Amino acid sequence: MAKQLTDQILDYIDKHGKLNSLYLAEVFKENHQKIIGAIKSIEALGDLISTKQIIDKKWELTSEGQHVLNHGSHEAAIYNIIPNDGMLQSEIIQSIPFAKIGFSKALQAGWIVIDKSNGTPIVKKKATSIIDIIQNDLKDLTSLTDQLRNDYKKRKLIQEVIIKSIQVEKGPNFTTTIEKQETELTADLLINGAWKNKKFKPYNFAALGATLEVGHLHPLLKVRSEFRKIFLEMGFTEMPTNNYVESSFWNFDALFQPQQHPARDAHDTFFIAEPSHSTNFPIDYMEKVKKVHSEGDYGSLGYRYDWKLEEAQKNVLRTHTTAVSARMLYKLMQQNKFKPVKYFSIDRVFRNETLDATHLAEFHQIEGVIADYNLTLGDLIGILYEFFKKLGIIQLQFKPAYNPYTEPSMEIFCYHEGLKKWIEIGNSGMFRPEMLLPMGLPEDVNVIAWGLSLERPTMIKYGLNNIRDLVGPKVDLEMVYNNPICRLNKISHNFSQIKKLEDMKQEINKLEKESECTRKFEKQKLVLFCDPKHPIRFIEPFFHYIKSYVNIFVTSHVHSSVQHFPNELSDFCLEYKKGNQVNDIHLTIIWKEIGIDPIMQLPGMHKIIGEINIARYLNRVIENCYPHILRYESKGVLYANEIDNYLEKIHSFLHTNVHQAIHKKSLYIMGEDISIIDILLESFEKYKLCKQK
Repeated sequence: MAKQLTDQILDYIDKHGKLNSLYLAEVFKENHQKIIGAIKSIEALGDLISTKQIIDKKWELTSEGQHVLNHGSHEAAIYNIIPNDGMLQSEIIQSIPFAKIGFSKALQAGWIVIDKSNGTPIVKKKATSIIDIIQNDLKDLTSLTDQLRNDYKKRKLIQEVIIKSIQVEKGPNFTTTIEKQETELTADLLINGAWKNKKFKPYNFAALGATLEVGHLHPLLKVRSEFRKIFLEMGFTEMPTNNYVESSFWNFDALFQPQQHPARDAHDTFFIAEPSHSTNFPIDYMEKVKKVHSEGDYGSLGYRYDWKLEEAQKNVLRTHTTAVSARMLYKLMQQNKFKPVKYFSIDRVFRNETLDATHLAEFHQIEGVIADYNLTLGDLIGILYEFFKKLGIIQLQFKPAYNPYTEPSMEIFCYHEGLKKWIEIGNSGMFRPEMLLPMGLPEDVNVIAWGLSLERPTMIKYGLNNIRDLVGPKVDLEMVYNNPICRLNKISHNFSQIKKLEDMKQEINKLEKESECTRKFEKQKLVLFCDPKHPIRFIEPFFHYIKSYVNIFVTSHVHSSVQHFPNELSDFCLEYKKGNQVNDIHLTIIWKEIGIDPIMQLPGMHKIIGEINIARYLNRVIENCYPHILRYESKGVLYANEIDNYLEKIHSFLHTNVHQAIHKKSLYIMGEDISIIDILLESFEKYKLCKQK
């Protein structure tokens, strides 16, 4: 009985004073956890007792270690089972437990040998006798050295056990008589006044109540809601997307995508078996689409092929929501008068793709469409920057691309902090006249559009590296349960406040990193190909700046392609060509006629082309171990982007000789911290490659 046990414990403490819960478990022959529960019950009564948690560590045998103690080590068991004339290895492995481990250990110890002289390998004893040291060691674990403990722990013969107990002694209000405390103030106690003589158990107002079991939004739905709000804030109208099955006509043909296009193959598209074909199409519009494809029209030559209705009738799981955009634009022109519109949609699309960390066969597509007079590619880029800035994504890159229904076209890339690389998050472009004019849109109306997946921005916001952790049968439901509502960082209105927070965060990181021990510098063995007509001048001041922190050794060679080698380059990096070759950076310079851009070759045949990119790489190498020396990415995205902008100006000057002013903010270009920009400009000024404006 718990009550009887608490009384026994109090009586024992009264007689013996300070005690340990493990000792009480032995005295009362009770489970230790039961003793702990009784002590906790006494603690809840007030200051009757004082307690202190005790943590002890001890080593004990594992089940495998107990086997060794009883029967000898695995290698000794192998040795003892082998008769004098030897034994087949297969028979040994089948005869005793842990035979594979014992066999390799016995071979390693030199106790046995494999004899192949008679053709069939026979295992024989090599040692005349052995002493089973391991079995002897396990008899007394307290006498083991640290080295032996680690060795036997690796072999899973022993394990360290943490034992928690409670030290108990008399408290300020110690008594052996326990008075029952009331837990509730009842009506009877109030009526008869008995509450005046009662003691009440104190309430724990800090205790958590029972968790309410409610539904939890999946991260995808949370981010989808945020995307939808952003579109609505920007004045877009949501398109109806409630048909997953689409005809090939609207999914492909209306978008000026030829019927022989690879995307229309079964390897890329899911075709519907039943119903396999659609029959309801706007005839006049379909004839115009057919003509544009097969003969050309509206100033276009078309694709010049035999357009087939049967191909256009095939039903598919839609591969993009652009099919919905085509329907909406066609519907818009049925009103006989064009008016500027902004549409958006967020819904599922399906593609027969190979599954990997960032691709699924079924995913969500977010699409934005703007139709207005005289829109340009500049309008599209501006809208994309504004749109993604509202998502909190400011690191964007654009790459020219090809789409059958847009020209020009651009792929949109965003930097993923988890994967540490740029990933494609969307596609964009301006709809082609061959798509728009058959619908009846005026010739001076342009339509800009972009699309992206919902999954990839969600992965970025939630820090997930694998899409299978977000969607699919392996999703951890605890992740869905624990993740709070996602709020995409809308920085269009509060950019300055976020920048201040970013600066504060980076300053904290700076102090933390500088207080830590410097990480071990990873040695660099680099080969630099450089044209004597365009020497990479910044290397010398860069090495001069970092030489107090790393050892540098430089060797140089002149390639046979060089007809004339300038005398002044004979002393290039001369300071670092002396001394021994025990170094952190070993740079081999090969002077070769390769043009203006130097090439740095890294281990593994990776190449970095251009002086600015080489400067970026060397900056990152130093910053990785010594972030306080030369700041770049350790001060955050905004700081790094500003440096990159300056580097692009320098790159432009090197290749065009067109000056772009770079002004100092304070002591240095970036303020109080020196950066790679200062070193580059110093080298240009020193060698009169440019003049500071």
